[in-house]
Amino acid sequence: MSFRNEDYHPYQEYQKHHDPDHIDCSGVDFTEHTSVEDLSELWNESLKRGMHGICFSMYEDGQQPGDQITMEQVERRIRIMKPYTKWVRSFSCIEGNEFVPQMAHKYGLKTLVGAWLSDDLEKNELEIEALIDLANKGFVDIAAVGNEVLYRNDLSMEQLLEYIKRVKEALPNIPVGYVDAYYEFVVHSELVKHSDVILTNCYPYWEGTNIDYSLGHMNDMFNQVVNVSQGKRVIITETGWPSQGESLREAHSSAENAMKYFINAQLWSSQNDIDIFYFSSFDESWKKGAEGEVGAYWGLWDKKENLKF
Repeated sequence: MSFRNEDYHPYQEYQKHHDPDHIDCSGVDFTEHTSVEDLSELWNESLKRGMHGICFSMYEDGQQPGDQITMEQVERRIRIMKPYTKWVRSFSCIEGNEFVPQMAHKYGLKTLVGAWLSDDLEKNELEIEALIDLANKGFVDIAAVGNEVLYRNDLSMEQLLEYIKRVKEALPNIPVGYVDAYYEFVVHSELVKHSDVILTNCYPYWEGTNIDYSLGHMNDMFNQVVNVSQGKRVIITETGWPSQGESLREAHSSAENAMKYFINAQLWSSQNDIDIFYFSSFDESWKKGAEGEVGAYWGLWDKKENLKF
């Protein structure tokens, strides 16, 4: 997940051009559930009903990307998440991240497995080879070749497509895609052409959307990708709302808003048969930095692995 430009594509622009009538995005009427206690009860009920998928948070307090993570740590967290989800999404295939799909399959969960691509070409080779190896061993249900690479300007489109083509050739029987913000698929038709499945991140928060309009905004984001998907399956690979930290224009980080967004996102997903990987499972302190204080508070569980609400 990357910090979004708050002025990029305000919600009102999409209300004018996209007709979401075929999708129910009414959400819950929270005027009938005004107390924190009421929201917490609804949030817990929604969580217990289960979700399609969740993004795996790898790092405990004091850990960060580049650290070698043990299988035991990964397994403990998979066991915590198992009762609430059908799928788990991982972001890398090295430095202990390879244990995520292995442990997920051990506990009966399906996997969306990502190879992390950056401007470090040597490390990219390790990631691609590890992804192919995990898939050949039966641990990958969907393969994601890169995450927000174009958004970060880490690789050219030509470089990215070569990685995608390489994985598709190596894994002809597994759906292969690439993860990025929804608008990248709208402006780059070649991404859709070379993907078996369209994997898109949709964050009303990062576009400064008020919580009251967040579900409609996500619906618009999703429909824009559907409109260019050439009939291919579209999966929302990340969406979520932080429980504390800075605000961004009309998007306010709070426990109440985090609960509201989760409740409505899961309802929208279930009612409309739209697959979502919620971001994220556990709070991670290392994410403070480019994203600000807010980066550390996107989890359903806190950094001590306790449910937040």
